[in-house]
Amino acid sequence: MSEEKFIHDSKTVLKFIQCYCDSEHFKVEKKIDSIKLNYNYKDLNEEIHYDLCEKCEETLIYSYIKLQECIHDDKPSCRKCPKPCYDKAEWKTLAKIMRYSGLRLGILKIRKFFSRFEHSA
Repeated sequence: MSEEKFIHDSKTVLKFIQCYCDSEHFKVEKKIDSIKLNYNYKDLNEEIHYDLCEKCEETLIYSYIKLQECIHDDKPSCRKCPKPCYDKAEWKTLAKIMRYSGLRLGILKIRKFFSRFEHSA
């Protein structure tokens, strides 16, 4: 996997987990922190910043480690991977987060698209 793809995938998984945590754990105390992105033992001079509850932070860190360890040059989606590396419980947790956030982020994108027309009319 290229460094650019690793950075993109790291930011994407954070976006999904952050959306889920903001919606589902809004009453839970959050921790503001960041992860310095490293790939193949190289500092990528990038950071991802987050504001997550403890459980979602654990999911993010687990996902980040699995992304770092991905053996595929051309990384497939985890669902289609011939050699899944996620533990079953963690995979189910992340799948739930991705389903929830994918729908929610998709709706927000559609609303944003149509709001451009409302303001120009």
